[in-house]
Amino acid sequence: MAPPLSILDLAYIGEGETAADSLRASVTLAQRAEEWGYRRIWYAEHHNMPTIASSATGVLIAHVAAHTRTIRLGAGGVMLPNHSPLTIAEQYGTLETLHPGRIDLGLGRAPGSDQQTARALRRTPMAADDFPQDVLELQGYLTGESRIPGVDATPGKGTDVPLYILGSSLFGARLAAALGLPYAFASHFAPNALQDAVSLYRREFKPSRQLDRPYVIAGVNVLAADTTAEAQEHFLAMKRSRVSLLLGRGRKFTPEEADGILASPAGQQILQMATYSAIGTPAEVTDYLHRFAEKFQADELITVSASPDRKAWLRSFELLAEARGLLAT
Repeated sequence: MAPPLSILDLAYIGEGETAADSLRASVTLAQRAEEWGYRRIWYAEHHNMPTIASSATGVLIAHVAAHTRTIRLGAGGVMLPNHSPLTIAEQYGTLETLHPGRIDLGLGRAPGSDQQTARALRRTPMAADDFPQDVLELQGYLTGESRIPGVDATPGKGTDVPLYILGSSLFGARLAAALGLPYAFASHFAPNALQDAVSLYRREFKPSRQLDRPYVIAGVNVLAADTTAEAQEHFLAMKRSRVSLLLGRGRKFTPEEADGILASPAGQQILQMATYSAIGTPAEVTDYLHRFAEKFQADELITVSASPDRKAWLRSFELLAEARGLLAT
């Protein structure tokens, strides 16, 4: 049986767009994805990135939830060392109270930013060391079993917002297994440890109140189009945009400059980030996803389309839904 499909929306701000344009596009995608039959949409916490509008993840989720009815929404994820566990419990407890049964909370330990931005967030260099304890503290607030005597999350207490551990290394896999939580691997941009992390997670998993068996979500880039050539064209545009995002430092490269960088050692790292990418016609994409899920024992796939073309971005998710039979009609 094919694993369910979900979406990671990067809230990308395209060329000539504003943050408001990006957020309106996120609402449109969520509404269409709900119609198309996707399981959930997640938004990632990034800071000081001029082309990503999902920095205030909880606020974005609240806005999208108010404009949709049934699709699950969540953080993929909140970078917990940037925040106090109580604050996140209150925020996501509020979301769950307003939109019961629809809210997920994925947790990561990376800064979601550079070192200078981390300082602006008042994040200390050692903050990530407390991540396991912070997850447990947050979990206690949400289950109504606070680990801090006399302190409860209101709203939040007893909402049991489901937690997911995000990662791109063995650390997250080991923690998710020890806590009995679902594990989401960021293989759409950090592919190297996927096999080892999933194997470790499944091998060491301990059942918990939230989850009785391992559950793996794997990220994969997807660009579906009516023809293979069109999909490859959008994929090239995506790789060029990543050059500007990751190496431009505020500068926008021409296509020729970006192609030159992609051919360089620095560009090879960007190409390697896109190792797991399903590109082509709907049939080609679904075949790739089937093989990918089977190889890595994924229980769910979270798809990412970073096409800078808005129409192609939406069309890609629609074609995939049609090919996978998610659509009712």
